[in-house]
Amino acid sequence: MIPFDALSLAAIADEIKVIVGAKVQGIRQPNPTTIVVELYHRGTAHQLLVCCHPELFRVHFVTQRPRNSGEPPVFCATLRARLDGQTLESVVMKHSDRVLVLDFNGHKLIAELMGKHSNLIFIDQENRILSAAKWVREAQSSRPILPNTAYLWPPVLDASKPDLTEFTKPLVHSRYKRIGELWNPGYSLKDGAYPVSLSDQFSTWLNRDTFSLALEQAYRERIHSHEFNTAQRSLIAQLESAILAREVAIQELHEAIEMGGRAGLWQRQAELLMAYAANLPSGSTKTTLPDYDGTSLEIKLNSEQTGKENALRLFEKAKKAKGRIGVLQDQLVRLKAIKYDLDRYLLRALESTTKTAIEECQTEIKERRLLLTQTHRSPNGKQVKPFEGHRIRELVGPKNHRILYGENAEANDYLTLRIGKSNDWWLHVRGHTSAHVLVPTSNKPELTPREVLDYAAKIAVQNSNQKHAGFVSVDYTLKKYVRRTKGSPRGSVIYTHEKTLHVEA
Repeated sequence: MIPFDALSLAAIADEIKVIVGAKVQGIRQPNPTTIVVELYHRGTAHQLLVCCHPELFRVHFVTQRPRNSGEPPVFCATLRARLDGQTLESVVMKHSDRVLVLDFNGHKLIAELMGKHSNLIFIDQENRILSAAKWVREAQSSRPILPNTAYLWPPVLDASKPDLTEFTKPLVHSRYKRIGELWNPGYSLKDGAYPVSLSDQFSTWLNRDTFSLALEQAYRERIHSHEFNTAQRSLIAQLESAILAREVAIQELHEAIEMGGRAGLWQRQAELLMAYAANLPSGSTKTTLPDYDGTSLEIKLNSEQTGKENALRLFEKAKKAKGRIGVLQDQLVRLKAIKYDLDRYLLRALESTTKTAIEECQTEIKERRLLLTQTHRSPNGKQVKPFEGHRIRELVGPKNHRILYGENAEANDYLTLRIGKSNDWWLHVRGHTSAHVLVPTSNKPELTPREVLDYAAKIAVQNSNQKHAGFVSVDYTLKKYVRRTKGSPRGSVIYTHEKTLHVEA
């Protein structure tokens, strides 16, 4: 971190004092923590940057006017409304500490430059807070920063020290071995900018005419590094989280496929139970019956069901396992491919050395939709039941599009009426009972590839009573054209503006 302490602020305040009497002729806010005030003085426009970033907090002049960031934020708009055309009357360093007060005809812009507590606060002549770069609620601090409340100085200020309005000589500071009579600024790319010469301590020291120029050049390199490190850490965290989610999903798919492989066993158990149903005692939790090859086969029973009911339950269990095996294997292939790609992007992110390289990674990942599958976690980070416990399945379709479907009427209701957005695609087998299928579109349904809709239509057919038919018609429409009529049963809806796909079951 580049040090910006009270000595640094005194040197900058000395530079600002030279243009006291300047008029404000423009205010810009290039990012949430930075404003740039354009001050016109004796034929020259000066750009004063004031920043309250928790790590990059500072005040200094800059040589280039920043671009407008579109619609001005509230803080910037308030400053423009009150300060445009006003005169800078004084520059004060409160109690010789890291608080700078710029007085514009009674309105004051206060820069509190204190690490993570840094802030920019704008007050009126009556000491009321008009706006701030960061609002601080009462629950966050014993010194809240709220609109239309009285401004209080930070409690850490030493009131025994005088306010500084004269900055012509540096203050004595124990950090520096020697301090001359005048400011002698410069900077080192590795060690930062200082208002006094430290050329005898830093071999890479570069002298500059003004401390503002030294700060601008030192921070330019540091900001690039900070932006790169922040972007890299963020991308790595996202990728590691996504990879972990895929690993869990792949493990669950392996278990489900293994379960599906037992469909033959459940089928055989059901057939044996049906054959011996009349001889089974009621209330049993298990029974042992002779298998087709003469060996004994132990079968678990639901004690509350008859032998025939247990057989029908196992028939249905085997049927569902067989029906899902194809979808599960397809998902396993897709998720393994996605995890492979995520692993490659993680390696690229770890090896990247520039912000441009990180941005290229982010663009490619976004275009390929590799991070779109949601993980379900509570605010404290713990995993929770997705979709509030409703039986809704989430699949990865072609080109990594998310596809959701309900497994029962209640889940269908929740999916369509609570999860679906107006411009998501909604699918259902025409004229028959089927799952509701939803394709999220991020409000851009026209960008959904046809192959994604075809895949979603197959999911609808596989989860319908028509899955063994020849060709099945599947309607699709935007969710905003789907509604449930009053008094209708769960999962029952009506829809309009539909188009139809024909799927081979």
